Amino acid sequence: MTTTALTGTNDGLNGTGTREEGAAEQIIDLRARIDEIDAALISLWKERAAISQRVGATRVASGGTRLVLSREREILDRFRNELGADGTQLALLILRAGRGALGTSAAAE
Repeated sequence: MTTTALTGTNDGLNGTGTREEGAAEQIIDLRARIDEIDAALISLWKERAAISQRVGATRVASGGTRLVLSREREILDRFRNELGADGTQLALLILRAGRGALGTSAAAE
């Protein structure tokens, strides 16, 4: 298989960073799996944010607080324990997404 056939490029490295055809094919296969995982993550991100926003709306509609800080702390701790410092950053992004646009929708779920 030619490098152009592998990726449609003529950059000399077939878009994979290697000229070795076997390695290039493996990289292409692995990247395809990464793309599948990314699609699943995006779908789960959107689903989680929507559910979290519903939790917040239900809580506020019933007279509850905008946020439940103890719940947010649990989530932050879980992500930090599993993923280290990057987990904390990821959890902060997830929590922000769950609050809705500009953090105006209440949700800490």
